[in-house]
Amino acid sequence: MHVHILGICGTFMGGLALLARAMGHKVTGSDANVYPPMSTQLEQQGIELIQGFDPAQLGKEGDNQPDLVVIGNAMSRGNPCVEAVLNRGIKYTSGPQFLAEYILQDRWVLAVAGTHGKTSTSSMLAWVLEYCGYEPGFLIGGVPQNFGVSARLGNSVFFVVEADEYDSAFFDKRSKFVHYHPRTLVINNLEFDHADIFADLAAIQRQFNHVIRTVPGEGKVIWPSDVEAVQQVIAMGCWSEQEIYSKATSLASDSAQQGEPSAWQSRTIADDGHEFEVLFKGESQGVLNWALIGQHNIENAIMAIAAARHVGVAPGHAIEALAQFSPPKRRLELLATVNGVAVYDDFAHHPTAIATTLQGLRAKVASSDNPNGNIIVVLEPRSNTMKSGVHKDTLANSMALADVGYLYQADNIGWDIHASMANAPIPVTVFNNIEDIISTVVATANQGDTVVIMSNGGFNGIHQKIIKALA
Repeated sequence: MHVHILGICGTFMGGLALLARAMGHKVTGSDANVYPPMSTQLEQQGIELIQGFDPAQLGKEGDNQPDLVVIGNAMSRGNPCVEAVLNRGIKYTSGPQFLAEYILQDRWVLAVAGTHGKTSTSSMLAWVLEYCGYEPGFLIGGVPQNFGVSARLGNSVFFVVEADEYDSAFFDKRSKFVHYHPRTLVINNLEFDHADIFADLAAIQRQFNHVIRTVPGEGKVIWPSDVEAVQQVIAMGCWSEQEIYSKATSLASDSAQQGEPSAWQSRTIADDGHEFEVLFKGESQGVLNWALIGQHNIENAIMAIAAARHVGVAPGHAIEALAQFSPPKRRLELLATVNGVAVYDDFAHHPTAIATTLQGLRAKVASSDNPNGNIIVVLEPRSNTMKSGVHKDTLANSMALADVGYLYQADNIGWDIHASMANAPIPVTVFNNIEDIISTVVATANQGDTVVIMSNGGFNGIHQKIIKALA
């Protein structure tokens, strides 16, 4: 087929393009802004990219018209290409539906869902399967450094997918993951997010209940016992086998749905989380010493180990694999150390993610050669949920483990960050100008300090600008 993708430069749609191309289809696509790194990755695969949404890109009937148009969820009515597809009766589908119908059929799908940690956990899981010889396919909303690409078909029945709860398309408001029909489902955690799509937490929980309904009875649902929102989803009905991860120190202190002991636990050895023990049904499976830090990454690892075990990977082998795991780009990624100042890039865009990242970073600093070094947070509240002000009352406390915070008040933020930071537990300065943030960081950062830049976007290139200014 000739497949044309609208909104091709997003991580999901770009990954889908790579998969379609690998299947032998002719793939073209367009986006409002054709930008790297996805544009570079796609062009290297011989995929033609078009800037903008001029309907001329759809050709004419019988003359270069695509057989199928895949419409990204960023597209809406009024988009010139969307209107042309509808008016001309060109066959169209959503990205998740294309994935389900053309790629996931007859595959053992391992889906990783949850508010936080999807990209990291699915990257870990794909790497464990690869290391152990399973040659999985995968589609991940980031670029796993162990692979260097965000998607591939693989050479086995197994396929790992980052299972997003965001909606599928303007014509299909179901969550993406409802299409995937996983045999192995991981639910990392669950909080209110995506305020532009969901009215409340209960609306998100209904979508999670819908995906659980698609897991076969012989399949498996892996979930954390201490997350009340997930407990409530399971209570809505689960017809599959279950394995549970418990943070409890005693197996007897936490029980599964049927009164059985929680299957998986971890015992932290290093305070920053870079070394911990993995336990299954109370028995040690080994110790993982790896490059990542933070309690959240310990939990991500346990979920990946549990999911891999469902397809036959011994936990000890999974631990071996994760000792050689490199985290995806932008997950507390050390960009540079300049004149003794470490500069990190992190994708955190929710108060819980901010707090857990800083918890791990604080422990890392405490055990370093400069235990008194300051942690400087440079934060852009950029997600739709952040911009709407849903988290304005919890954002300040999420930065408590840092020493100082510099926040960017963009023109499109509909609430007063200054007012919300009035009682912050650390000194916080709010800026309306990127250059002022850069000059302030350079003036205040000393040798042994850590600068962590948090945003789910490009943040006006502030990362490299700070590095250059520090130098």
